Amino acid sequence: MGSDKEQVEVSYDVSNEFFRLWLDERMNYTCAVFESEEQTLEAAQLNKLSILSDFARVRPDGKVLDIGCGWGACLEYVSTARAAERAVGVTLSSSQAEEVNARELPGVECVEHDFMTWETDEKFDSLISICMLDHLCSPEQARQGKAVDIYRAYFKKCWELSNPGAHFGLQTILRNKVPRNRKDLADVYFCTHVIFPGGLNPRLEDIIQAVNPYWEVVTVKQRRRDYQRTTAEWLARMRGHETTIRDKWGDQVFDDYDRYLSTCVRAFDQFYSSLAQYELKRLD
Repeated sequence: MGSDKEQVEVSYDVSNEFFRLWLDERMNYTCAVFESEEQTLEAAQLNKLSILSDFARVRPDGKVLDIGCGWGACLEYVSTARAAERAVGVTLSSSQAEEVNARELPGVECVEHDFMTWETDEKFDSLISICMLDHLCSPEQARQGKAVDIYRAYFKKCWELSNPGAHFGLQTILRNKVPRNRKDLADVYFCTHVIFPGGLNPRLEDIIQAVNPYWEVVTVKQRRRDYQRTTAEWLARMRGHETTIRDKWGDQVFDDYDRYLSTCVRAFDQFYSSLAQYELKRLD
């Protein structure tokens, strides 16, 4: 169902050093939220983490679950800036899990596992998931009409892992309009099948439908322009390291990521793609 471990590692295990060249200093690989034209990517990524932590009601004595934790930027934020008592992250990527656990963040544990088959007796007060849902449903499953059921199973599992009164800060990339010219269509297909194989960005209406009967949608924020600016910043930073990338990882890696990031900038501009943040409250 969705991206398996091998496919996830295609997306995230090129090299931690490679991603460190062009992501922000905390290695957020998701949309930032810019408060002004002058704000740096680093500051805008902290804004994102603050917003989602507020949505999740992260508190000093609470337990936080980060679903699809990446390289640990959110785990670091909730354990330090928000002083969460305990924070558990789940990822299928071996390189991401190794990176997080090697940092020995206070109260933080990273589990290398498929979230949908992961089992634990622990319950959490706050849940955060940042751009992980695009790995749950494959293009084939979406064409078969299975997307909402797959997302609903995810929200059910989140409910089962939460305590009564829990809140959930969720962020998802969205697919919207289908490109009407061949180049854009080919480039979007390339991103879906080569850079992020096995997954598919959900539609907003799928998420709104699938949260029931487990979570109430309290707030939805649209961040399409923020993600266009984020990907444009990544593209500029990556191109600034072109020689290093070609020398260390080869021409194909640079060319593929240049095409991918260029497509993202264009997709957000043309409304092929968007992004939303949600404040969800557990239905008890």
